[in-house]
Amino acid sequence: MAERDRDTEGRARNARPRDGLGRPLPYGSAGVARQPEGVVRTPQETVQEAQRLLDEGKPFHAHEVFEDAWKSSDGPERGLWKGLAQLAVGMTHAARGNEKGAVSLLTRGADAIEPYAAEAPHGIDVEGLVHWVRAGAAGAAPRLGLSR
Repeated sequence: MAERDRDTEGRARNARPRDGLGRPLPYGSAGVARQPEGVVRTPQETVQEAQRLLDEGKPFHAHEVFEDAWKSSDGPERGLWKGLAQLAVGMTHAARGNEKGAVSLLTRGADAIEPYAAEAPHGIDVEGLVHWVRAGAAGAAPRLGLSR
């Protein structure tokens, strides 16, 4: 049995290279650089970095940025970051052609961020995001225009 990849603290980590949508590639393949895990950013840095990655067609990587914010937050915005991470995972599923997974995660993410719609925290158009999901998640995910 092959040994698992582990980080410096001994935790299991998959060190296989990944493509732009986070799918594992064979060892030795040229992959897309992964987002470092556990980075603590300001909310504005989180939004800017995630938006940059989304603009580059890397929703999987944007998810990791939002996940860092979610896991490092214990305040009232924890649900916002978790919901945004779920939206990015939903976009990843859509780009990979997994319609069922896309609709499920997009809907779950919209449900999680909807309580923040009136506030537009950190300049995030939560109301617009929720509307976008509700308008498209009822149909086939590929028609959401997420595939690049």
